[in-house]
Amino acid sequence: MAAMANVLERLAAAYTEWARSKGENKDHWLELIADGIDFRSLANEHAGIPWAVNCSSIDQVRGYLDGLTDAFKMDYSTVERYVCEKDTVVVIGETAWTNRSTGKQAKTPKVDIWRFDEDGKAVAFHEYYDTANLLQASLP
Repeated sequence: MAAMANVLERLAAAYTEWARSKGENKDHWLELIADGIDFRSLANEHAGIPWAVNCSSIDQVRGYLDGLTDAFKMDYSTVERYVCEKDTVVVIGETAWTNRSTGKQAKTPKVDIWRFDEDGKAVAFHEYYDTANLLQASLP
């Protein structure tokens, strides 16, 4: 239980930094994850979102984050609550990003599901958001 409390504290700090830096600081995410992570994005390679691929390494996750922030500028990211059970944390919130090319905003509810190993490293991350809204913001 104490290990998960530490995980939750580190995870909350990472979400706070993500929002504060408007997505520019990515290192806090990379420090949380284990190499070999099962990292999945709901958009997974939809047309117009080529960077949203499933990842299984820290370098691939870095590529995902770089692709996201190259294509979109964060307007805001908020967390409404954290739900924890055993090795899993569910993060419920909302985010809005503006496409750098089109100027269109994608505002969406967001749910992230994290799973951690006994060392406190994330071994799985799955994110859920409004892909139709994200695709619409990507269209000219």
